[in-house]
Parts: sequence; C-alpha cells; structure tokens
Amino acid sequence: MIQIRRNKQHGSKFIAVSMVLVMTSALVGCSNSTSNGNAKEASTENGETIVLHILENDTAKSEGYLQELLDAFNAAYADKGIQAVDANMDEYTDLATNGPYGYGPDVLYQANDKLMTYAEDKHILPLTVDEFDCYEYIPDEAWEAFRMNFDGETYCFGVPVNIQEPMLFYREDKMPENWESEWDKNQNQRADFFENWNDLYAYSQYLRDTDESANKDGQYGYMASLNNLYLSSQFVFSYGGYVFGENGDGTLNVADIGFAAGDTVNGMSALKQMAALMNEGCIDDTITLNRYEKVADGSYFCCVSTPDTYGLFVEKLALQYETQDGLSKQDALKKAQENLKMVELPGLMPADGDLSRSSQELADDEWVSTVVMGGVNGYGISSYTEHREACVEFVNFATSYDMIKTRAEMLGIAPTRSDVAKQAGDTSDVIFKNLAEGRIYLMPSVKAVDQIWVPTQTIMGDIAKDAFREKNNEGCKYLSHSDYEEAMEIVNQNIYDAIFTLTE
Repeated sequence: MIQIRRNKQHGSKFIAVSMVLVMTSALVGCSNSTSNGNAKEASTENGETIVLHILENDTAKSEGYLQELLDAFNAAYADKGIQAVDANMDEYTDLATNGPYGYGPDVLYQANDKLMTYAEDKHILPLTVDEFDCYEYIPDEAWEAFRMNFDGETYCFGVPVNIQEPMLFYREDKMPENWESEWDKNQNQRADFFENWNDLYAYSQYLRDTDESANKDGQYGYMASLNNLYLSSQFVFSYGGYVFGENGDGTLNVADIGFAAGDTVNGMSALKQMAALMNEGCIDDTITLNRYEKVADGSYFCCVSTPDTYGLFVEKLALQYETQDGLSKQDALKKAQENLKMVELPGLMPADGDLSRSSQELADDEWVSTVVMGGVNGYGISSYTEHREACVEFVNFATSYDMIKTRAEMLGIAPTRSDVAKQAGDTSDVIFKNLAEGRIYLMPSVKAVDQIWVPTQTIMGDIAKDAFREKNNEGCKYLSHSDYEEAMEIVNQNIYDAIFTLTE
C-alpha cells in the first residue's frame, strides 16, 4: 500500500517506492509499452539527455513564470542529464486522447477535478507523497483533493501547489470617498459592500444610477460572467445546492445531482437581479475576458476572478497609470501594486434571494453564509512518460520553497505550502479557513464532474439573459419560483443524461 500520510515512525521509503511501481503496473496495465512521443530521447544510460515536456497553465506562461521555472530547473540539473521544456500545448490538452499516442506531456499542472479525471481512467501515475520535500508543509485538506480509492486502497495522484476560490478584485483608489460614513454602517472599518451581497447590490445600483457617460456604460459595480458556474457558484451552493451526493461509505454518488436542491431557486432569483445591474457581457464569457482592462480603466468597480490572476490585474492597471497618468514604468507598477486589492466575496447572502432589500432590515436569521466553489491546483505525472523518476525530480523542484515563493510573487497565488504562505500574506490562511468552515465547496475529483459545466452554463446564462429580455420589453422566461425550479431540474437531468449516456 502506498503511504498517504507521513509515517511518524519513519517507515521504509524503499518499500513505498517499490509498491508504487507495483501499483503503477496494476493501474496502467500495458500502457508503458506505448511509445511516448514526448520522451523519445534516450536515457542517460546512453549518455544522452532526458527531455521532459511540461504542461503549465496559460497564466504561468504569459506572465513568464514557466520560463523562470524551466531555466532554474535546467540550470540545477544541467550535470544530471535531465532537461525540461515547455510542452507547447493548450493548457486544457486532452491527455486521455493524446497520451496513448505519445503526444501528451510528461508532467502537467491542472486543477484537482481535471487531474483526478485522468486518475480515474489511469492516465496519470499514483505517487508516494513522502517522495516530495513539500509534503510536511502542505495541509491534509489539500492532499485530500488528489486522493482516490481503488479496490479498497487509497492512492494519491497529485502534488498540491495552490488553492483557489473566487475572489473580488478592485482598485483601492476607486473606493467612494465617503465609504466610511455612508457604506460602513457597523463601523468596523470594512465597507458594507464587501461584507454582504445586499450592500454590494445597493452600491452597484448607485453606480449605475450616477453613471454620467454618454451611453450609460461607463460605470458598473460588481461584474462577473454569470453563466460561469465556478465564478458565480455562490448563487448555487450558498442556498443548499450541491454537485453530487454521497453514498453511505462517503464516496460520491454521481446519480444524485443537486443543482435543484435546497433553496437554489432563491439563488437563481438573486443571479437575475444582479444581472440587471450589469451589461449583456454577463451572459457569456465577455466579462471574464475583459475584466482586467475594465477594472484597470475604472469601468468596473470590482470583478470576480481567482488568486492566480492577480498579476494580470496588476499588469493592466500599471499600463493604465503609465499611459493615462504619465507615470514611469517603475512608478506605475508600484502604484498598481499598492492599489490593486484582492478580497473575499461578501460573506452573507439574503436567505430569500432578494438583493434589493436594505441590509439593515434583515435579521441575523435572514442571512445565509456565502459558499463558493473552489479547487486545488497541482502537478501530476503522465502514465505514458518513460521517465517517471526524472518527472518526480522535476515536480520536487517545482514544489520547492524557492519555486513556490517565486510563483506566489509572480502570479499572486495562494500557495498550499505553509512556509511560503506565511511569507505571501494571509490569502492562503483565509482560503483554508473558509475550506475548514464549509464556505468552499471543492470541485469533485471524479470524471463525471466534466459533465456539469455545459448544462449549468446554458441555464445560468439564460437566467441572466432574462434581465435583458425585461429591459428590451421581451417576454421573460423566469417569473416565479416554479420557473427557476424547472430550469434547475433541467440542469440535473442534462447532467445525468450526459454522465450515463457516456458510460453505457
């Protein structure tokens, strides 16, 4: 059995490593006989260099972190016959399709739901977690996202790097001058619109009402792509919705789909209300794509995104200060770093889903805690690589203190390594606290989760569009709780059909 938790009695690593090879053979079967196009280079036994192809996410590539990592690794391993290169593939490349034919990466960085989809079908290798120096610094909750049970034994398939949850990004210099007197009614030195959704709605309404631009499109409050389940998950999970239920043994029951559970009808009503204060970009990916520049130029007061995009917001804001305010590159970057803020989504939502009510009218029992979808990103190793041990060396290096610290500095991630988290600020502590308190619903680590995105995107986008049907004097589709309930039942049914049609 592979060790999942560090053996306090210092059990034999040799035994653990030997057993992982046995497990690899059992899980992968004959896949090792498949020629890997990414690893055709001869081993160092022939005096040649092993070349590892590394798949990272697009942000890490565009912001220069991947090159930083590759350069550092290659310098450190120049005399060891191992070289790492960019896999030069889309971040969502399909390992299941490409791997068996030799076109997949050797090492890939993905969210837990994607990595564990590969694990379920034996496309990535089980790992011995105490092979990695980072193990003792990473909380068990993060490792749990990469664990899976096979035949009564639990195995780990990924090494956690950072934890994600949707966060609010805004410019400190765009805060209303009177926020302390007008928007901090409980006088706790935190603006009400960062504490509850009714005040965020109210402030967004205020900005729309006072928009003086010619086309009334220059001043918005809270902005998000409402069709995106991950970024707008609070409208589902805060109201008792869930992805999959559980069996008696705690495993996921993918036949039990919960997007219509609890009071999600109230959440969908709130989603439609919020859409009415946005532009039509909220019904598709438009806001997700333009949020960096729109926060930078002040069109959007705040936008929802994930911690690892912090650098993209800073980059656009620095450019704004440089081009519009005439600051030098250095001064513009400094000012952007001072003013770009990242905070949690407001922690309270109205239980009845009515965002238009004054927050002061609501009693304590008329609120529900905001719950968002989150995930853990990490590294996995392809089952199709011919160089497992070299891949372990790379992942060990990539998850070292120095490299995770560099990643945090360059990308603004919330690192899972506790020693780096202490240096990187309190974002990681906040996120892990939210996870422990049940305010983060971790993306399920099963293949069936792939089927939730399109059905939820379709319905949530359509509900958001209803706000614009109303503005255009067209017939609205969602006028009552039964309308919302029927829509969410359709989501459930479409997900069920997709899962079980594909598995037949």
